[in-house]
Amino acid sequence: MSKPEKKRPPQFTTEAEERAWWERHDSSEYLDWSKAEAVSLPNLKPTTRTISLRLPVTMLDRIKMEANRRDVPYQSLIKSWLADRLDRE
Repeated sequence: MSKPEKKRPPQFTTEAEERAWWERHDSSEYLDWSKAEAVSLPNLKPTTRTISLRLPVTMLDRIKMEANRRDVPYQSLIKSWLADRLDRE
């Protein structure tokens, strides 16, 4: 017995329109996930946004000392800590 034909998603004019459409639809009706393959995108960098964050001077000094001990930039260390905490939540 063959699998039923998958539906075709509509054409989109903007990424935002497509994103909103996929939020309301089950992708398994449109894609055969059994044929999916893992890909590696080593040069893809997430979009970042600059923020301003006020920290007590003593806290920032401690963060910088820890970053120096680990030989990483302090902002990268902060991002790493935040990502770890979000993953746990």
